[in-house]
Formats: sequence, C-alpha cells, structure tokens
Amino acid sequence: MASMKLRVNGSVHSLEADGRTPLLWVLRDTLGLTGTKYSCGQGLCGSCTVHLDGEAMRSCITPVQEAVGKEITTIEGLAATTHPVLSAWIAEEVPQCGYCQPGQIMSAAALLAERPDPSDADIDAAMGSVLCRCGTYGRIRRAIHRAAAEGGPRR
Repeated sequence: MASMKLRVNGSVHSLEADGRTPLLWVLRDTLGLTGTKYSCGQGLCGSCTVHLDGEAMRSCITPVQEAVGKEITTIEGLAATTHPVLSAWIAEEVPQCGYCQPGQIMSAAALLAERPDPSDADIDAAMGSVLCRCGTYGRIRRAIHRAAAEGGPRR
C-alpha cells in the first residue's frame, strides 16, 4: 500500500492504495463515486470510461498510480457542469437501460473536446468501442451532433 493524492472532479483526495489497483475500484469503493460502471473488467466495453487530463480512459484497466498527478473527471464531475452532452442526451432520449451511459457520455465529451464539429465517421470511430446492449447508437449519434451544435467542447 502506498499513500497517494488523487485530484478527482476538482477535489484532492488523500488515500492508501496498491498502485496497481484499477482506478475504477478506487473511484467506486474508496471514494464512493459509483457513477463509473464496472462491466467487462478488460477495457473492452467502455462502461468504465473516465477522463485523465481530458483524455477518455478505461478505468478498469488503468492502474491508480497512472492517475496520480492528473486531473480525473468522472461522470459525477461532468454532471456538476453545464456540459452540452448532458442536455443533448436528455433531449434525444438516449438512455434505455442506462448502464453504459456514463461511459458513452464521457466518451462523447472527450470526442467533442477533440473535434468540436464531428462527422458521422468521427462519431463512429470514437464511440464504436463503447458497447450498448440496447442499441441506442442512432440516438447517441444525434445527441452528439446536437451537443456540438449547442455548445461544443466544454469540460
């Protein structure tokens, strides 16, 4: 176990953890931020996506030691802002079951930060690895286009 400080959603947290522990478990079990979901545990589905210094990362395969010294943003942190992806998600009625939605939203926000006016191909490339069992991909694409039109890449 090692002492470390993590900056999560703008707040600094001091904690003890094995540096190899996946960031997901530190966020959920140690810090109580349960919006980031566990699904595959292998970085394949995207449900656990968070931002490290603005870049979308799979927290289930990212060792917590790699997050030290970086700004970590979770779905809770994005929800505390007026990010256009959130209002677009509601307007387009994207969620069905909702399980993958934190990962979808975090990936969409990272895409818009990189490409403020993405094409369908850009969206497909960025979002294609975040799995949605309900198949709401058409609504996801519409929501991303709406967010781009309504306000672009705020973090």
